[in-house]
Amino acid sequence: MKALRNYLNKIKPNFEEGGKLHAFRSLFDGFETFLFVPNDTAKSGVHIHDAIDSKRIMSLVVIALMPAMLFGMYNVGYQNALAAGALATTGFWEMFFFGFLAVLPKILVSYIVGLGIEFAWAQWKGEEIQEGFLVSGILIPLIIPVECPLWILAIAVAFAVIIGKEIFGGTGMNIFNPALLCRAFLFFAYPSKMSGDQVWVAQDSIFGLGNTLPDGFTMATPLAQVGQGAEVTASLNDMIIGLIPGSIGETSVIAIALGAILLLWTGIASWKTMLSVFVGGGLMACLFESLGMTPIAWYEHLVLGGFCFGAVFMATDPVTSCRTESGKWVYGFIIGAMAVIIRVMNPGYPEGMMLAILLMNMFAPTIDHFVVERNISKRMKRGGTK
Repeated sequence: MKALRNYLNKIKPNFEEGGKLHAFRSLFDGFETFLFVPNDTAKSGVHIHDAIDSKRIMSLVVIALMPAMLFGMYNVGYQNALAAGALATTGFWEMFFFGFLAVLPKILVSYIVGLGIEFAWAQWKGEEIQEGFLVSGILIPLIIPVECPLWILAIAVAFAVIIGKEIFGGTGMNIFNPALLCRAFLFFAYPSKMSGDQVWVAQDSIFGLGNTLPDGFTMATPLAQVGQGAEVTASLNDMIIGLIPGSIGETSVIAIALGAILLLWTGIASWKTMLSVFVGGGLMACLFESLGMTPIAWYEHLVLGGFCFGAVFMATDPVTSCRTESGKWVYGFIIGAMAVIIRVMNPGYPEGMMLAILLMNMFAPTIDHFVVERNISKRMKRGGTK
């Protein structure tokens, strides 16, 4: 690493003011600060100095997403082999590499389009490259079906980055979670590619791996089966392990839990937000189960669909969630409750987590406002000030 540091120091003058590559200064700065912690420090004002910066935080979130991503790749291959009736003759590595080849293009498209826009925007504005898309770029492929066309994904990523983030001022200024905004765009603009029974299983072999399924092959997710009034065929064991159809990274509770442990251990995610999502969802699911309005057990609502993934990686987004400690409880509780309400009350939309989080992204500043005003009022009363 020392040799790389010396090389970067040697070429850095070319990218500074007056250098022959000055036009690409933001690109060089983004690459340099990704590899090394910047030496620049604040010269004035009140600042809190920490050993970790936003790029390191983003890197840890990406690491936390690795178990869900890797299992998702395996599950893509597993579902393909299961649909073809070839589980007995298909090995673990064949399933994994098939899933890897199916998912990799989506990751590449997400990063190429998203980072390309980030780089171009930074050059145009003469600003530093913002690191927010480092996480969004991996989140987006994990919350879509494996059969989502790449060209549609590219359009949705561009929409999410430009409309959902850059026009608000970039990373840290956006109101809505860009990854969820991307999914919402896909769902409402191209519903046939984001829902139904034909998008959850990879249907074509890749470089001799996997199986080519018959035209018109269908396989519903457990929540879709609930919405259709059909019997849920997946066992609770499969739901927890993640061997069920669904969005690429959302099926395995165990893999998501591993990521949650890392986020909580490092203090990046709020345990209050995370826990309150499950409390809100669990209580609402219990209520609907007691009223006979849902055919599945209350705890199955918490392990199906994007509930766990949303609670761990989406609801805890520090930019779009509540920042006050009391507000985190309210914010998370309503997300969990709303997700189950949408699932049960609207059979045409069996998921719910995406809309619940986006709705609460909009109200997070309001919740924080009332919490702060309440705290100010309490302190004034304690001090005898009217």
